[in-house]
Amino acid sequence: MFCAVGRRSHAEGLSLTGVTQTAWPFLTGALAGWLLSRGWRNPTALAPTGVTVWLATVIIGMSLRKATSQGVAVSFVVVASLVTALLLLGWRAIANASRKSR
Repeated sequence: MFCAVGRRSHAEGLSLTGVTQTAWPFLTGALAGWLLSRGWRNPTALAPTGVTVWLATVIIGMSLRKATSQGVAVSFVVVASLVTALLLLGWRAIANASRKSR
């Protein structure tokens, strides 16, 4: 979703190929983080699962983008880091807070 919105806002088009090209580095990073943290054991845990998945998504995603000559401008890294933090950590924080309030 984030990749599609980004591509549209930069007039890059919404083809499946384009969105896939933009998303695959981050999806690869998220998968690596999931495996590293053994996310299936406690998928809603903010730490270590969420933090590990988020950091791997950003670090591996940006590294793969750079390796494949895609953009890694500082502003892009900042925005992508903040948005992925919100998407990957936000729901976990809400789920944990709601569980604690019960």
